[in-house]
Amino acid sequence: MRIGSETEGLIVEAVRRVAVAEILPGFRALEPGEIDTKTGPEDLVTPYDRAAERALATELAAILPDALFVGEESVHADPGLLDRLPDAELAVIVDPIDGTSNFAAGLALFGVIVAVVARGETVFGLLYDPVIDDWVVARKGGGAWFAGPGKPPRRLTGRSPRPRAQAQGYVPLYLYEPARRREVAAALPGLGRTGSLRCSCHEYRQLALGQADFVVSRSAKPWDHAAGCLVVTEAGGRILSGGAEGYDPRAPRAPVLAFAHADSARDLLPRALLTV
Repeated sequence: MRIGSETEGLIVEAVRRVAVAEILPGFRALEPGEIDTKTGPEDLVTPYDRAAERALATELAAILPDALFVGEESVHADPGLLDRLPDAELAVIVDPIDGTSNFAAGLALFGVIVAVVARGETVFGLLYDPVIDDWVVARKGGGAWFAGPGKPPRRLTGRSPRPRAQAQGYVPLYLYEPARRREVAAALPGLGRTGSLRCSCHEYRQLALGQADFVVSRSAKPWDHAAGCLVVTEAGGRILSGGAEGYDPRAPRAPVLAFAHADSARDLLPRALLTV
């Protein structure tokens, strides 16, 4: 299955509506009691995550009625839902608020991620910024595009490869176990500049927009990566997952390594970053 321009437009508009109705009212307006944890202190959730996911499920079911809906919060409530993804003919994978820790802290670095997967292949990816109201979007074989209301879409081509000493990218040091964290941190001075936005949506956007050279992730969850990996690939980049080429949302493997330019892969990163 291919996603056409009309369906793309319907998905984008649905996400924009949900952002206005269910996400932005909570930004910088959360009460302390509205911030909860799931699997650990770094894994936050708010009522706005849950409300946005419910609204997205309804909106996207009207557009793609035969698709299995896989949302981050739905999977937390029912882990068995993820087991249905490998056999699904069509699936919609959603992170209703990617970067919840930033959202909860009042930082405007969060987004909505939507991917459409057909028979295991990601055919559509959307990385939406609710605060600015713009988006990076890709359809399989159709390139990656930066768009927003009132401005023509701009095709994205990533950035030219740069030497390791000048490379800039994202490494989530806080997610590594202490021993690995020290090993990874010791390798970082060989790179130009590293950090973490704590938001896959914006890290993949920066990569596709040519503002970063690489993204490293210890997690391989499909709601974090399916859309972004398609966007980066369509922008001329390259994805390695678990040491293999590409990213399979049905059987994701860590680490996920994304590169803005296909020729940068493997040689750009120190060996310490190539394994979990």
